[in-house]
Amino acid sequence: MPLSAVILAAGMGKRMRSSRPKVMHSLAGKTLLRHVYDTARRLSCDEVYIVHGHGAEQVRAAHETCNARWVEQAQQLGTGHALMQVIDAIPASHHVIVLYGDVPLVGVETLSALVDAAGATGFSLLTAHLDNPVGYGRIVRGATGKVVKIVEQCDASEQEQLLREINTGMMVARADLLQNWLNLLTDDNVQREYLLTDVVGHAVQQGIEVQTVFPASSMEIKGVNDRAQLAELERHHQLEQAQALMRQGVSLADPARFDLRGTLATGEDVFIDVNVVIEGEVHIGHRAVIGPHCVIRASRIGDEAQIHAHSVIDNAEIGARNRIGPFARIRPGSSLNEDVHIGNFVEVKQSTLGQGAKANHLSYIGDSEVGARVNIGAGAITCNYDGVEKHKTIIGDDVFIGSNTELIAPLTINPGATIAAGATISKDVEPGALTVSRRENRVVPDWKRGRKKT
Repeated sequence: MPLSAVILAAGMGKRMRSSRPKVMHSLAGKTLLRHVYDTARRLSCDEVYIVHGHGAEQVRAAHETCNARWVEQAQQLGTGHALMQVIDAIPASHHVIVLYGDVPLVGVETLSALVDAAGATGFSLLTAHLDNPVGYGRIVRGATGKVVKIVEQCDASEQEQLLREINTGMMVARADLLQNWLNLLTDDNVQREYLLTDVVGHAVQQGIEVQTVFPASSMEIKGVNDRAQLAELERHHQLEQAQALMRQGVSLADPARFDLRGTLATGEDVFIDVNVVIEGEVHIGHRAVIGPHCVIRASRIGDEAQIHAHSVIDNAEIGARNRIGPFARIRPGSSLNEDVHIGNFVEVKQSTLGQGAKANHLSYIGDSEVGARVNIGAGAITCNYDGVEKHKTIIGDDVFIGSNTELIAPLTINPGATIAAGATISKDVEPGALTVSRRENRVVPDWKRGRKKT
């Protein structure tokens, strides 16, 4: 059946104590709203509507890649009022699924079941049983077990507050029915708002049986109202992702200390140590090892590569059998061939390194093409920026760069050349040549070093 999703995302979120709208806060590297939007798209909705209000321009700018129809709720007068802003635009033949921009973990399987349940009567409701239902609207059922109404916490009697079945707010209804019920809403309640929950009572009065569906987990229906709840959902989501990876054959040293803020594809027998953060789209090859406290962002790690502790790989290609780190930084635009060694406190930026190249410690390689089997000594740097423009350094195969060397770009060092330690090179070097750039030592015997005055 045709399906439109409406995501309610107009609230401010005062308890977040933030200048950002609540739906802009991130969980696992995506905004809360983006999580809900992506789930709606996985339902194969014909159209997605996002009702926004507080921080409207900021919210839209952050989600410009979302293929959605944006509707502004200038005044926040309740969930029913929010849906009133969009219902006229939805074809009467559609079913409407109502979602919330601050409930990010609801699953596709649960929502699919909710959509299917609405096929029987035109109306279905997602409810849940909670041990502690305080704060939620309660589901009131009649003698036959059918839903009679929803009563909000502040409007509930003492007896109704003892009920443990709660309303999640998520529902599916035929658009023509929903429009009729919305027209009947009033703000005659404690909150002085037009409440979407009141449509249940109108449906019952018209003889429409409310179908109910339960989520697979109560975590699916938990919303974010403050930072503590956001952290709770973050950790739950991360643990779910960690368990899914382990089922696929990834070894995690501690699933509770792993963060995936994007997507991760892996080969066989991958090992990931503690406190590793994966961001964006990452691929890790067979038998690769990721050491503790590493950050890998939008990169590919080759087979049998070893990324040692405290290294950062950012938008880079790491070849098979590379050894990176510890404390290495591979910056965007870098591509390392097979068997490359990048050691501690080495930074590589916008550069390619050929097979077997080595820079084992304390070096900077920027805007460079480095050939195969090149050895770059400790403290060697490429001087690629003149204050205005970046320039390129080309280092041929089998070049040896001595320690504490400055390579001033633009520069070409041809294959087989050797640069002696302590050199400053500003002119191209011929193939196989040795270049020495240093002054002779001057020795002053019996030198008297100055002393501080007492």
